[in-house]
Amino acid sequence: MLSRDADSLFWLSRYVERAENTARILDVAYRMASMPISYNGVETNEWESALITAGALDGFLEVYGEVSPENVIEFLAFSEANPSSIQNCIDTARQNARSVRSALTSEMWEAINSAWLDLRRYKARKIKVEDLPRFLNLVKEASLRYDGSAMRTMLRNDAYWFSRLGLYIERADNTARVLDVKYHVLLPQDAAVGGGIDYYQWAAILRSVSALVSYQWVYHQNLRPWLVADLLILREEMPRSLAACYGALSRHLDDISHRYGKAGAAQRQARATHARLTNRSIDDIFQHGLHEFLEEFLADNNRLGLAITSQYLC
Repeated sequence: MLSRDADSLFWLSRYVERAENTARILDVAYRMASMPISYNGVETNEWESALITAGALDGFLEVYGEVSPENVIEFLAFSEANPSSIQNCIDTARQNARSVRSALTSEMWEAINSAWLDLRRYKARKIKVEDLPRFLNLVKEASLRYDGSAMRTMLRNDAYWFSRLGLYIERADNTARVLDVKYHVLLPQDAAVGGGIDYYQWAAILRSVSALVSYQWVYHQNLRPWLVADLLILREEMPRSLAACYGALSRHLDDISHRYGKAGAAQRQARATHARLTNRSIDDIFQHGLHEFLEEFLADNNRLGLAITSQYLC
């Protein structure tokens, strides 16, 4: 496979996953902004936390002077000034899909093209806050259609493997950011850890990654921050956990190395990160600092993306 085709497939999946992740971030903000009155004794910062989670706060402040629901929704969903807005992600994904059209199945192309057309219609009529859930469901369903089409219709060859690498790099990044913002930024300073606001925020975050039912199946108890972290970091049976993402990255990088007859820095780095995740306990992570662990993980994840680019995509 040509490196430019591998690069297009890698970034196609990254941008589709990023669009879904941004929709999930907005979903968390919307849910927490809709918090019942009985929990509202403390002022929260859910819309600003959405910008922080998406890594878009600085860019937002350059365009808008006020963090309001309408401004945040516009910036994260449609703004051309935000390279990672949902609209820009789907536009770029479609451009990449067109460049590798012959490597995609018809179902995958239809999922991308339909999402692109739907977003153009939504942008033309401007979303109100009360219409946000319907829009976010559309984005998440479009990503699921694309991902399901890839899983069910693509040959298991290098095109599939490069596509999966992009998805899991992006997914690991988002899971780590969501956890870090909740633990380090989101809870107001004068709110009690373990109180009503804290519980509601953890529940909203689990819902945003489709993990609330999974948590109940695995732990059979009320929400505990260290157990939520355990589920989203170390449990490989949870599809969005860091360990699950790196298990998949290691497997697909090994598939590529077997196809081309050579391994390199990307394979070694993915295996090393996966080994660190499978050999850690959540108690050990909290003892040394969850925020510090997640910052280190995000740096390692970025380095793996650069190693994949250097090894295969240049």
